[in-house]
Amino acid sequence: MNTPLSSSSMQPQGSQATSLHGTIDPNRFRSVMGSFATGVAVITTEWNSELFGATVNSLTSVSLEPCMLLFCVSDGSTTGVAIRNRRLFSVNVLGQHQSALPARFTKAGNNRFADVAIDFSADGLPLLRGAAAQLCCRVATIHKAGDHDIILGEVLSGEDITCSPLVFHKGTYGSFQRAG
Repeated sequence: MNTPLSSSSMQPQGSQATSLHGTIDPNRFRSVMGSFATGVAVITTEWNSELFGATVNSLTSVSLEPCMLLFCVSDGSTTGVAIRNRRLFSVNVLGQHQSALPARFTKAGNNRFADVAIDFSADGLPLLRGAAAQLCCRVATIHKAGDHDIILGEVLSGEDITCSPLVFHKGTYGSFQRAG
């Protein structure tokens, strides 16, 4: 639904908008961005015989020639550091049946892979068994952006299965229903 604009201020009525020169409060920004439903993925890699993984919902395709994608990780995250060092990573797009995995891969200090069924790519990248899709990538570049790193990867291979995707919206996980 469109929000009517007042002719005198040209600001959305009833909003908590700021001027073009101000900034939005980080908590408000998080709440507003939570309105954008996304898929959920776990980014994984192996570095120095240790497995690393992190849950992300900031995943997007970038290019078809060459095939590229990007995702964002918190600055200094152990998974981000391992990816920076290894220069290879895998993207595991989660299915609805994997709704318990995102929390596991966001908690610090635990063995995130304990009791998780995994396979390995030819390059030794951990792949979460049963994921809706799996992509293996090589780091093309990493950009600093505020308190996160944007990792751009060239896609080397990809597979998918037929299943309902896991969706993240307003801080909760759920499923997708086709319209019509």
